[in-house]
Amino acid sequence: MLKYLKIKNYALIDSLETEFFSGLNIITGETGAGKSILIEAFGLVLGERASADAIRTGEERAIVEAIFEIKNNKLIQSFLKLNEIEILEDLILRREISTKGSSRSFINDSPVSLNTLKSLGDLLVDLHGQHDHQSILREETHINFLDDFAGNEIRLQNFKNNFTEFSSLIISRDELKRKENELKEKKELYQFQLKEILEVNPSIDEEEKLEQEKKIGDHAEKIHSLAEEIYLKLYDSDNSALSILSNVKRKFEELSKIDESFKNSIDEIISAEAITKELAHTVDKYRGEINFSDERLEEIRQKLGALMMLKKKFGGSIETVLAFKEKLQNELLLSENFEAELSKLDLQIIEKRESLAKLAKEISAQRKTIALNLEKDVEKSLVELGIANGKFKVEISNNELENNSSSEQFVKINSKKIELTQNGIDAVQFFLSANIGEKPKKLTEVASGGEVSRIMLSLKSALANADKVSTLIFDEIDTGVSGRIGFAVGKKLQKLSKTHQIISITHLAQIAALAQNHFAVEKIETKNRTTTQLKKLNQDERISEIAKLLSGEKITESSLKSAKEMISQV
Repeated sequence: MLKYLKIKNYALIDSLETEFFSGLNIITGETGAGKSILIEAFGLVLGERASADAIRTGEERAIVEAIFEIKNNKLIQSFLKLNEIEILEDLILRREISTKGSSRSFINDSPVSLNTLKSLGDLLVDLHGQHDHQSILREETHINFLDDFAGNEIRLQNFKNNFTEFSSLIISRDELKRKENELKEKKELYQFQLKEILEVNPSIDEEEKLEQEKKIGDHAEKIHSLAEEIYLKLYDSDNSALSILSNVKRKFEELSKIDESFKNSIDEIISAEAITKELAHTVDKYRGEINFSDERLEEIRQKLGALMMLKKKFGGSIETVLAFKEKLQNELLLSENFEAELSKLDLQIIEKRESLAKLAKEISAQRKTIALNLEKDVEKSLVELGIANGKFKVEISNNELENNSSSEQFVKINSKKIELTQNGIDAVQFFLSANIGEKPKKLTEVASGGEVSRIMLSLKSALANADKVSTLIFDEIDTGVSGRIGFAVGKKLQKLSKTHQIISITHLAQIAALAQNHFAVEKIETKNRTTTQLKKLNQDERISEIAKLLSGEKITESSLKSAKEMISQV
């Protein structure tokens, strides 16, 4: 139940705070005072989309905060646990929107996504906007009303998950067929390209190694000459480094006989001799291994040229060439296995179609059973709302496809191809006869504005009995109805308020008189600014407000008397 609402800097609302109560809460006010703005602002904290244009002129951000009583509400507590949100005694929702277009959402002071806020809002409140009653005139919504009444959420979600998988399988199969046709056209090209790459047979780092080998081959004579010169200077000449070190070692040996401190120097000379010999051996071995032929050099040049050609044709680097080779191999392998892959997908589609047929039949059977209950509930409610001879019918039908239909969205039921959608195999239409002796006709063709409002309220009443949402909000559900029928609408709201918290905006005195808690929206001007305010009325103020609804802005003694009588009869 909604306990508290705070709105700041939203449209005409500067700062508004109010408490709401259980039972029937009625909101009245002049046209343009801001009643609908109040509902729009409340919608924000329930997760509706926000616009920076709604922020009050001159302010940087708008804030809407709502507090709900959730005592013993296990559904809400489970939601909070699932989303790792702290459970408090009351539930606090907050929404902030800024002029920069950003929006922030909070549940019990924990930041959450807008989707999370909306999901929670859907569990807390059923907000019936001013134009929502028109949705009942769209036939595609009728199946949703029926499913809501049936409580089909879990079963339908299971069906929709399977339907999504089924659709994905068909897309995959069609894509594979498209690829098969494409590969038939490109197979020869792919084979030729793969042959080009395989003939060169490139490998990672090969180009770098060949470039180094080519560099050595191009400078073989110079390398041989330098290596020989180094070997001679280190080892094989009268004035080689090794000869000099040997002579120096002898001098140190003589010194050490005189001064033993030079013995360590002898060890270092011996180490230097060993290093010099190792260097000489290495360069001599390297010199001996250089045997670079012109044939090998030409072979390297040709391979590098071939690698360059592959890079130019297939991607700019050896890595991309190798990746393209793998792709070609996979595509050609696939071309050899299309039949097996297609057969596998076809089998999966058949199995999934059979599974969907079973689920769809179960859902359809449940809809047909529950439709009878919905008809009875709505007709009973219509009587209470002044349509004494109203007949409400729910027609459930299937769309049978021709055997030669190209559509894949079907299931086989009793050897017939029945069109399949994400809602199953059913199409649902509401029919109405408002007068005795008339055959029910499509609701979209026969309902007047007032009848539409009453049918919507009847549906809402039927759904509320099966619904766990505790708060119902109606924005001018009495659109198009007269005072007499308005009183019947009010009595229906009053009856609903015994099991649900009702917040309803109305322009009819007959409904306002039934309020357990009456609020008035008014527009005032302060400091050259227009502001919308909401006030809870006391008994005298209620009488004046209802009298105003009866007679207009000028309250008469007659309207005051009528207002008192209307309130006293509740």
